[in-house]
Amino acid sequence: MRIILSTVFSLFISVLIFSQNLNPNFDSTLAKKFGADDYGMKNYILVILKTGDNKTTDKSFIDSCFRGHLSNIQRLAEDGKLVLAGPIGKNENQYRGIFILNVKTIDEAREIVMTDPAVNSDLLKADLYSWYGSAALQSILN
Repeated sequence: MRIILSTVFSLFISVLIFSQNLNPNFDSTLAKKFGADDYGMKNYILVILKTGDNKTTDKSFIDSCFRGHLSNIQRLAEDGKLVLAGPIGKNENQYRGIFILNVKTIDEAREIVMTDPAVNSDLLKADLYSWYGSAALQSILN
């Protein structure tokens, strides 16, 4: 049984390695440009924005914070820190939107997220997670 399992495992690994080498779509230059690993993937930070605890009804304040939120998104994209952002439709979890940040650590992402006026004023809260995805995702903004 041990020999059979060992043989099957070796065959599985060989197929994986062989398949990778034959992928006609793998662009090693592009992978290197975006910091990809051998699978064309890399680590990002996923930010899920949800409704914060600030329940103000001051429309002028809310509008100002969300104008700043949109400006901050633009700035982060221009700086290459933000790969993707967008709203989430109404849901029972009070999720409002997502960011995918091109940074290495959750601590660095937390600092970046706190530059957002809507988060900083607690109109939005941010949950941060490590996320492993295609390095080519960064080409969306190029």
